[in-house]
Amino acid sequence: MAQLISASIDVSKISKGKLIEGAKGKYLNITISINDEVDQYGNQVGIYESQSKEERDAKEKKNYLGNGKIAWTSDGGTAQKPEASKP
Repeated sequence: MAQLISASIDVSKISKGKLIEGAKGKYLNITISINDEVDQYGNQVGIYESQSKEERDAKEKKNYLGNGKIAWTSDGGTAQKPEASKP
């Protein structure tokens, strides 16, 4: 199933040491997670700087950059709506 994700990141949180100088520009490797649960703002996508194996093995904290929503899916669906708070 194809999906489109609409997201935004806080560029001030990017670790400058993680930027990779390439032949055609500067790059940042990121990891995008799609969660089963939708938060109170309708977001279910998290964006983090990618970690090396050593960082993962050392259980270093992920550098969270932003969030987003699933905007469209090929099966005709859209992002789930957050459930209303129950009293």
